[in-house]
Amino acid sequence: MEELLRYLSVAKQFFRVALEDVELGGHTIKAGSTVILSMSAANRDPDRFTDPHKLDLHRQKGGHLAFGHGIHQCLGQQLARVEMRVAFPALVNRFPTLRLAVPADQVALRPETADIYGVKSLPVTWDA
Repeated sequence: MEELLRYLSVAKQFFRVALEDVELGGHTIKAGSTVILSMSAANRDPDRFTDPHKLDLHRQKGGHLAFGHGIHQCLGQQLARVEMRVAFPALVNRFPTLRLAVPADQVALRPETADIYGVKSLPVTWDA
């Protein structure tokens, strides 16, 4: 679950305003400047994750920014984790033959301009 959150990064980016001058990576971000924070890029940082562009379900959890960080961390993150832990196994147990009704490359994703990553629709089928 944690690896899926890291790999898929539900929220793509956030905007913040620097409250004071900040030195970051040899550059000065001036007070009042708008900064765009890319969660997708941070979650694929090769300095933090080995082979970051690979989905590795055995990767040790932790360290991703799928729900943000610090005081701006998502309040609903624990609920989302519980939903994933409960809903995915329950769905597979209830519908063991559940599968995509279309090839995976035909699953429609939300537009690139959307702030939240996800599918537009997910056609599925199963054997009765």
